[in-house]
Amino acid sequence: MPTFNLKINKKSYSVEADMDTPLLWVLRDHVNLVGTKYGCGIGQCGACTIHVDGNAMRSCMLQVSQAQGMEITTIEGLSEDGDHPVQKAWLEHDVPQCGYCQAGQIMNAASLLKNNPNPSDDDIEAAMNGNICRCGTYVRIKQAIKTAAKL
Repeated sequence: MPTFNLKINKKSYSVEADMDTPLLWVLRDHVNLVGTKYGCGIGQCGACTIHVDGNAMRSCMLQVSQAQGMEITTIEGLSEDGDHPVQKAWLEHDVPQCGYCQAGQIMNAASLLKNNPNPSDDDIEAAMNGNICRCGTYVRIKQAIKTAAKL
């Protein structure tokens, strides 16, 4: 089995996995970073969203063999103390209900604000489209993103 050297949350990891193993499973099963969730496995729900070289990406769609040399950030690496503006706004607006999708939602929102620090409603809806929340907290998600943009 091949060995892959990965940089995750500013730390180096060496993992053995099949070349086509989705990065999601490497994060959860090999590195024990379980904040990134499995939702659908086909890149449609957004629960597994992480940052790769600063951009939001579905970790279920990226093979470990493709991730070498990339800067990977999971929800655990977004902020050491949970004080990223998006995380603070999430709490202020009481966004999570069941919480399952929230890591992916937060990572996608953080990427949006990094690339567009003052998004319109349409920008938010377009960027967050495809991040599914079964509890339907979309209104609070949008409010939290607007608040985070001001922080």
